[in-house]
Amino acid sequence: MKVNISSLTDIRKTAEQGNADAQFNLGLMYYEGEGVPQDDAEAVKLWRKAAEQGLSAAQFNLGEMYKEGIGVPQDDAEAVKWYRKAAEQGDADAQFNLGLMYYEGEGVPKDDAEAVKWYRKADEQGHETAKTKLYMMYREGKGVPQDDTEATKWYLNAAEQGIADAQYNLGWMYNSGKGVPKDDAEAVKWWRKAAEQELAKAQGALGYMYQAGMGVPRDDAEAVKWYSKAAEQGDANAQYNLGLMYNSGEGVPRDDAEAMKWYSKAAEKGLTAAQRILDKMKDK
Repeated sequence: MKVNISSLTDIRKTAEQGNADAQFNLGLMYYEGEGVPQDDAEAVKLWRKAAEQGLSAAQFNLGEMYKEGIGVPQDDAEAVKWYRKAAEQGDADAQFNLGLMYYEGEGVPKDDAEAVKWYRKADEQGHETAKTKLYMMYREGKGVPQDDTEATKWYLNAAEQGIADAQYNLGWMYNSGKGVPKDDAEAVKWWRKAAEQELAKAQGALGYMYQAGMGVPRDDAEAVKWYSKAAEQGDANAQYNLGLMYNSGEGVPRDDAEAMKWYSKAAEKGLTAAQRILDKMKDK
């Protein structure tokens, strides 16, 4: 927002009188350079004043500044301190970030169970990314007993909210029969939802299902369509598979030059299978 002089004067005066909300807002103005010169150190100073009065938004922002080393020396332990203060007041972003710190072992000893605890608190407040972390923890058995059924429950919850990563993972669970009965048609359903949100790995998976005729009638042209979408986003497996389609003339006219183009892109990303085929083509 644009700040006029009178409002800036009022905010500054109220902040100097010790009002935590005004201190927070003035700090935000310095951080964003709105109505005042941009000054991270001044933002930190004002947020610290508000944070020390217990304002959770200021505590969270102060944690962010320490985590990123903006306006203060980078300090994970100090970031954890302020995240914790905000998290204990119910700030969902702070709860999620505190979970991350425990998961990564940054500023605190690594503790997956503690990470799950804070992810769960954030999820209970509707934090979408916390949900994705929770189903990953159940799937991998980190901080909780490994439980595919429980992981699927979390995937489904998040997938129904439209989270593309969750839709992709739920498709994977149905495709592999992990935590649910194997069901290729259901896998296709969820991969399509994620693919339509431009998630490259879901587009590649959907292409494979059309190529293999799993969960859908076999359709090479449709496979090429989805491989192309994923390949253009840089997905190495899709680039390789698209190269195969051009090499064999399935779903597209046979085109060795186009095949080599996509093999090369996949090989540049370290896909050894693509490099091997590329070498054979060059030898010929």
